[in-house]
Amino acid sequence: MTDQWVSFSRRGTAELVRLQGEIDLANAHDLGRVIVAHTTMADAVLIDLTAVSFLDSAGVRLLDLIVGELDERGKPIKLVVGERGAAAMTLQLCAFRTDLLATDLDRAAAELDG
Repeated sequence: MTDQWVSFSRRGTAELVRLQGEIDLANAHDLGRVIVAHTTMADAVLIDLTAVSFLDSAGVRLLDLIVGELDERGKPIKLVVGERGAAAMTLQLCAFRTDLLATDLDRAAAELDG
């Protein structure tokens, strides 16, 4: 059901979550459940948002909840937003934690592995 918006793989020591398309009220709850299920045992998490074409407040809340859960467990996370695009613009407008944002997937993975 959520396969059109999310896929999972490994990148170094991190669980890589790739999101694409529109992330909004219609799918954020289901995506959250799937992402949490796949990242519960991860040592680190990379969320690639570069293919997200729209991110509304429900999507921002979803990311905030995931970050909060990982912070509580002491697990590092990076959100890859690219140089520009829907996710980068929305998260900047919302004053999302800039220490978690990365523009390059390879660099973000290296930081988590480092």
